Amino acid sequence: MTMKKNNQIDSFVETYVQALRDNNAGVFAGAGFSIAAGMVDWKGLLKPIAKDIGLEVEKESDLITLAQFHENERGGRHKINQALITEFNKQAKGTENHRILANLPIRTYWTTNYDKLIENALLEAGKRPDVKITAKGLAVSEPGASAVVYKMHGDVSLPDEAVLTKNDYETYESDRHLFSLALQGDLVSKTLLFIGFSFNDPNLAYILGRIRVLLNENRREHYSLMRRVNKKDFKTIKDYHYAVARQELQVRDLKRYGIIGVLVDSYDEYASVLKRISEKYNMGRVFISGSAASYAPWTENKSQEVVQNISGGLAKNGFTVVSGFGVGVGPYVVNGVLEQLEREVTRELDERLVLRPFPISISDPVQRKKRWRAYRQDILKNAGVAIFVFGNKYDDHGQLIDADGVLEEFNLAIENKMFVVPIGCTGGAAKTLHDMIAADFSRYYDKNYKTDFMALSKAGSAKDIADRTIKFINRLRNDA
Repeated sequence: MTMKKNNQIDSFVETYVQALRDNNAGVFAGAGFSIAAGMVDWKGLLKPIAKDIGLEVEKESDLITLAQFHENERGGRHKINQALITEFNKQAKGTENHRILANLPIRTYWTTNYDKLIENALLEAGKRPDVKITAKGLAVSEPGASAVVYKMHGDVSLPDEAVLTKNDYETYESDRHLFSLALQGDLVSKTLLFIGFSFNDPNLAYILGRIRVLLNENRREHYSLMRRVNKKDFKTIKDYHYAVARQELQVRDLKRYGIIGVLVDSYDEYASVLKRISEKYNMGRVFISGSAASYAPWTENKSQEVVQNISGGLAKNGFTVVSGFGVGVGPYVVNGVLEQLEREVTRELDERLVLRPFPISISDPVQRKKRWRAYRQDILKNAGVAIFVFGNKYDDHGQLIDADGVLEEFNLAIENKMFVVPIGCTGGAAKTLHDMIAADFSRYYDKNYKTDFMALSKAGSAKDIADRTIKFINRLRNDA
């Protein structure tokens, strides 16, 4: 979907991407985040509960009190617990929004939802979630966890302890005070994205109240992604204008809690905004593809210096370098990054260099090819740019040919909609790919990039070649 120019969204994307780079981005998901995956909303959950005590859920605005009425009348909450189990144990699949957020380097997820969609999305992304359901569970950590999921209102696996009735909310501070303390810490130290909340969500008022009490004036800015009031939702124009005025007041009221409301025209645009965040973050990660059985006609020293200067230049400009450690290339990628970090005061190696050497002990060629393709797909999925250098190998007859692995990485990069940057002057597959792009340039780039792109095929010193490469990639990132 093509999004209209929106300075508010632009500002939010910039701020949140920076929070991702600083490792202090978080998510706070409400019921609406799960509805698109087939889960019920509050009214859907409590419809049979209301009917059971002679009420109609459509006529009720305070659904928390409705749940309390049922518990009062029935002397317990067995039927409410059964409704939770029935509705939230459904085998629903996460949405695109779940997948996008799970693949970003977000380490903190807060949710009021009882389902398991967030933790399932993290598992599918190859991450290990540490799920916090009860206050006691906050004291225990999952070894090797890559993200923490705080289920502040409980989970379908423990329906008796789920926060749902008015009594549950009133006793929250005494029963779940540790959740409040953990939330307070994240509100101070992280930038949270609130998603899936509507102004008639019964959880929102309680959550906002806690935030204001917890932080008073000591707040950092957070964001709430919301759907703008739409004419088609109302029977009369009078009702529409009333809703618009009310939403504007509510958005302004959110600022009291340090939350900036980011309005989009439709729920479909949620994914568009999240994709922009993902793409912009990934533009800071550059994959270097290449192998070199021979550096001819270049000297070995110059070839290695080119690779080192490119990787070092990327690190100097704040990029994360990703490498599969190709033959004749991988060691010099590492050297370039390490040399740059030695010049800096802070040496954040883990955030500046990602090494993924290929598994080589696979004797079956068919199985090896399959495994390597899957491995390449995994390496490339979180990068925004792919550089190609050299790319040659000897065939069974001793002839120097283009490396098929480098060509495959190019095709996978195109499938992932990455920017592809072959350094043509290094020869091999890099030259083949550079010539191919130059012959059909509009398929890959806007014409305004052509001069800088063609410069990547020109000879020069190792420094000149690296400088041209860094200039081109910086331009791609800045324009993204």
